[in-house]
Amino acid sequence: MTITEGAPVHGSPANLLPPSWKRAITAWLEEDTPSFDYGGFVVGDGPAEARLLAKSPGVLAGVPFFDEVFKQLECTVEWHAKEGDLVGKEKKQHIATVKGPVRCVLLGERVALNLLARCSGIASKSYDLLALLRKAGYKNTLAGTRKTTPGFRLVEKYGMLVGGCDPHRHDLSAMTMLKDNHIWACGGSIPTAVAAAKAAGGFAIKVEVECQTEEEANTAIEAGADVVMLDNFTPEGVRVASKNLKNRWGRGRDAKALIEVSGGLTEENVADYVCDDIDIISSSSIHQGTKHVDFSLKVIPKGKASA
Repeated sequence: MTITEGAPVHGSPANLLPPSWKRAITAWLEEDTPSFDYGGFVVGDGPAEARLLAKSPGVLAGVPFFDEVFKQLECTVEWHAKEGDLVGKEKKQHIATVKGPVRCVLLGERVALNLLARCSGIASKSYDLLALLRKAGYKNTLAGTRKTTPGFRLVEKYGMLVGGCDPHRHDLSAMTMLKDNHIWACGGSIPTAVAAAKAAGGFAIKVEVECQTEEEANTAIEAGADVVMLDNFTPEGVRVASKNLKNRWGRGRDAKALIEVSGGLTEENVADYVCDDIDIISSSSIHQGTKHVDFSLKVIPKGKASA
C-alpha cells in the first residue's frame, strides 16, 4: 500500500514537526518513571535486542516519536518498514529492531508503544475513511477536527497527515472559527462577529463561520467569511444548500468562500453526504475513539539475538 494523497506525497511529514516536540517526549518519559526504576534494577544494563512486532493490520505512523523515545534513552532503532506502510497483515510482523542497555529498552517500551499504537490507529482510520469517500465519488478534502487530546494533539494531527487527510486547524490561533456561542455572544450578529475577527486576524488568518441554516451561510459569506460550515445538516439538506450557495457565490477559483460539512459524520453515514459542491468534509471519527493498532516489543533471550 502507498499513500497517494496529502502531505506524504510531497515529502516526509516528519519535516513538519516543530523544535518543541522533543520536550514532550522527555516529559512523557519522566511521567512514566517519576522516581526509582525498580524493574530496571532487576534487569541491569547489559546489552539487549528487542523486536517490534505489528500484531494487527494498520498504517504505520509515529516513527519519529518512537525513535526519539529510544534516542533519549541511548538506544538505537533499525526499521524494516517505512512510515505509511500497511503493516500487521502477517502475524506478528517484525517491523523494527531496538538495541541498547536492557534497562533502557524496557524504560522506553510502554511510552514508545503507546505513541505508535495511537498514531497508527489514527492514520489507519484516516486512510480508510478517505478511501471510502473516494469510492463514493468524493473528490475533495477530508479533514479532522480540533477534538483532540490535550497534550497529545501533535501526535494525533501527525497521524491524520500520514493517513493522507487534512489535519484542519491545530489550535485557536491557527484560524478563527466562529461557532454558535461566538455569534450569540455578539448579540446574534454574524456580520458583527466576522468584522471583529477580520480586524483582529488581518489578511493572514482565515475566518470560518458555523452555520445552522442556508440563510446563515449566505449572511456569513456576504460578511466576508472565507469558509462556511454546514453543521448537522441532513444529507439532502447539504446537497440543496451547497448547490444554492455555489450557484450564488461561485465555484472553483471564482468561489467567494469554501463550503465545509461537519457534524456526526462517520464511516456508516458519510457517503450519504457526498456531492460535488462540498469542498471539505470534516469528521472527528478519524481520531476520537479510534481503535489502536496493536504492537509489542519483545526482548530476545540472551544467546538468541542477531549478530
